[in-house]
Amino acid sequence: MDIRIRRSNTILYCSKWSETVSFYRERIGLVPVMSRDWFVEFQLNRGATLSVADQKRATVKSAGGGGVTVSFLVDDAETIRSRLDTDDVAPKPGPMRTIWGSQAFYIHDPEGNRLEFWS
Repeated sequence: MDIRIRRSNTILYCSKWSETVSFYRERIGLVPVMSRDWFVEFQLNRGATLSVADQKRATVKSAGGGGVTVSFLVDDAETIRSRLDTDDVAPKPGPMRTIWGSQAFYIHDPEGNRLEFWS
């Protein structure tokens, strides 16, 4: 069977919804393409989005960051790490690491989800 995926959306269900939305909007710099009073969708690229949903209004509850890594391939991970490290807002990104031949660093959102930026 040939499954053709035309678009991908990752939904993070959050108990700290407003803090998590602010984190992605203000700290990471993502732009919302759709916003409701309990659900915000951010455009990552032409075919991928990341959504943050308030668990109080959903049937799915937060995993509290357990077992979740959202991985972003970027042009220059070191530049992004430097920008995030100089912000006055916590959390600070972890150190650069070499993983599978790529440079990567990690940061956690307010819900505890791990974000990986690599290039």
